[in-house]
Amino acid sequence: MIRRYRPDRILVEECAWRDPAAGEIVRRLEGIPVHTVRDLSAAASGTPAGRDPGPAGKRTLILRRHSGSFMNPCPGDGAELCCNYHVVNLGQNCPMACTYCVPQSFLEGPAVVVFTNVEDMMEEVGRKLRISPDTAFRIGTGDQGDSLALDHITAYTRRLVPFFASLPNAILELKTKSDVIGHLEGLPHAGRTVVSWSVNSERVIRLQERRTASLQQRAAAAARVGEWGYRAGFHFDPLLYYEGWEGDYRGAVAKIFRAVDPSIVAWISLGCLRFTRQQRDSVRERYPRSTLTAGEFVPGHHGKARYFREIREEVYAKMRSWIAAAAGEVFVYLCMENRAAWEGGLGWAPCDTADLSARLDSSVSARGCK
Repeated sequence: MIRRYRPDRILVEECAWRDPAAGEIVRRLEGIPVHTVRDLSAAASGTPAGRDPGPAGKRTLILRRHSGSFMNPCPGDGAELCCNYHVVNLGQNCPMACTYCVPQSFLEGPAVVVFTNVEDMMEEVGRKLRISPDTAFRIGTGDQGDSLALDHITAYTRRLVPFFASLPNAILELKTKSDVIGHLEGLPHAGRTVVSWSVNSERVIRLQERRTASLQQRAAAAARVGEWGYRAGFHFDPLLYYEGWEGDYRGAVAKIFRAVDPSIVAWISLGCLRFTRQQRDSVRERYPRSTLTAGEFVPGHHGKARYFREIREEVYAKMRSWIAAAAGEVFVYLCMENRAAWEGGLGWAPCDTADLSARLDSSVSARGCK
């Protein structure tokens, strides 16, 4: 079990106190200084920054209301083969420190932010789903932050899981690099929540994913939620291509499925390292000794740099063979890839976005609900 996040100070936007979540979070963090502020930008300006803001800047927890839409299409929407995913952001940033972190390249500051108007989010999601009752939605909360790393503080899963259990046309995906799963036990989920782990080789976790749960801890947590009747998912993303990668990733697949029964797994995604110029610059500024962005890359979808297609296809093909050997016919798909990479790496490709979306939906229902 990794050390649970506990900030040094809490900044609460004045209007956030109207939300029950604000008071609940503050009570769970008893003893930590709390400051109510009107101008968050001015109050947070004293947050330590620097090349690596993680250790210092993330010691500030900001509680504020979210304005605007909560539920939006995944930023990958528009890819040649998109999975038709939707995201709901309940905050920004997380207490972890991954070298390749995407949100760190565009967030305004290093502080950890939690949105307190979670009831507004549920009302919006319910309303949008009622408008399209014949459409199946897969909705994730791990786009701009980790879905579970702060759940010991927010307990948002206690609201979200029963809420999604009541929705006939939606699946909730909680994606994490933590092992914070305690609040999931005993919740009425009706098989409509998939708990997923972003995973990598043990070498990558050690060098690039600081303050995250180990691979063994993530696998053990996945096995545990399976005992509680949840579906589990795994996302090997970003896959890194380096000397010795084959042995490392083959070992990672084997370690996961020594702990996890393949029958509980809804899906596994694969995606090779990719980054925008802004993300690349962020990595170089925060981690000047990192070799993550070194090597040969080519422009890809949405202007992101990525490995040559031949390399990506080799990685995907070998990963798929190792997964098949360890877990049988678990559904494996690619994230943010073109049709050629699908065919070269997995040996097939979905007909279109609707086809891929339907296959993902059926991979959950085919394993039943508890």
